[in-house]
Amino acid sequence: MTDATTPPDALPALVATLRQAWQANRPSLDQRRTDLLTLRTALKARLPEMAEAIAADFGHRSHHESLIADGMTVLGEIDHLLQLLRSYAKPRRVGVGWRFWPAKAQLRPVPLGVIGVISPWNYPVNLALIPLATAIAAGNHVLLKPSEHTPRTSAFLQSLLADVFPPERVAVVQGDAALAAAVAGATLDHLVFTGSTAVGRKVMAAAAPNLTPLTLELGGKSPAIVCSDYPLDKAASRLATGKWFNAGQTCIAPDYVLIDSRRQRQLVQQLQTQVQARYGDFRDPSDYTRIINEGQYQRLQGYLAQARERGVPVLELAHIDRDRADRERLIAPTVVLDPPADLDLMREEIFGPILPVCAYPDLEAAISDIQTRDRPLALYVFSERREPVEQVLGQVVAGGVTVNDTLLHFAINGLPFGGVGPSGMGAYHGRAGFDAMSKLLPILYQSRWAASDRLKPPYSKIAGLLKLLVR
Repeated sequence: MTDATTPPDALPALVATLRQAWQANRPSLDQRRTDLLTLRTALKARLPEMAEAIAADFGHRSHHESLIADGMTVLGEIDHLLQLLRSYAKPRRVGVGWRFWPAKAQLRPVPLGVIGVISPWNYPVNLALIPLATAIAAGNHVLLKPSEHTPRTSAFLQSLLADVFPPERVAVVQGDAALAAAVAGATLDHLVFTGSTAVGRKVMAAAAPNLTPLTLELGGKSPAIVCSDYPLDKAASRLATGKWFNAGQTCIAPDYVLIDSRRQRQLVQQLQTQVQARYGDFRDPSDYTRIINEGQYQRLQGYLAQARERGVPVLELAHIDRDRADRERLIAPTVVLDPPADLDLMREEIFGPILPVCAYPDLEAAISDIQTRDRPLALYVFSERREPVEQVLGQVVAGGVTVNDTLLHFAINGLPFGGVGPSGMGAYHGRAGFDAMSKLLPILYQSRWAASDRLKPPYSKIAGLLKLLVR
């Protein structure tokens, strides 16, 4: 693999090239549609190569997980954009009210120019190409900076996009945190960043001098509430999917579970059953993803060590030899029972296969616990009754919600995806993303005759008209 690092001081010229090309030849709807179709065809043909690259970066990730999370999602979003592109781009009529009749008004989506995308390592194709495809659909040129922690996948993205787009329409840059900081500080027309809350603050500060509009998809501690009426076997199955897909390295994974105290141990037993059914005895965990790098592995091991030192029950739901675990960066699905709030795993986003399961006396107590924390990126509520679901939704503000399942609100193209407060700002997917990467240009068309022609001194002559207008 060749060194394709871009020096930060090369960015201004690169952004200028993208902008000059955009100004000289703004992509038409037909061009955007052709670009999206070409990107879809190219990605579909290279899905096996994509899965190989991601697996190599992680040490091991099931090709099936990559096809679902990084293949299906991107293809589905492109299909959605293709289907609704003309509708999204069409001017939207706006009523002017009787005072300004017979004028007419509209909102016209127009491209912004050059969109920056800084994408993370956990879903390195999904979280790069969905914002990129949305920016292309909206008629922009794109500067993409993929994660340095997945270098093989970043090289794959650079190769894929070079085959689809001319370099003055889409540019891919590779480098470390210094380059990401330079991208955040570049003179872009919009920037989409996906990553941690801590880094999101730095991105926002770097973008502030240029007043660059931002879409920040961050993280936080996304809770799951299992209400007392919900079947535990079904809850465990859906929690297991949400938590242990990609070994928990998912920004919207359930970060902790709140369940009524009398059923806490039963839920753990059901989770144990799910692990056995999905991964067996872990002698050949081919469907289970490894931790991305040594730093992340040691961070997660530190969480578990701290919990054990405090005497908190830590239940590994599968046995893995420690030498093998260290060698492969392999952490078994693990439950931590009722960890104190001051433990690191209850203060920080876990981003791994560790699931705190906390007992609560009643639903109000569970809601109160969530309300003491930052607003989460995702919220999961499990109940077969409408009343408790509405009780939670009426009191907790989150970036997005799935009821009686996990993760799936991300995959619904028509639902905006984004956070709130420390878990992010702005949203993308579908029309939300198209609008974020456009300027909704307000336009008023005045008629040949207009009442405003009379709104001028001497006002004594139009006293009756003024009285009518302010009635």
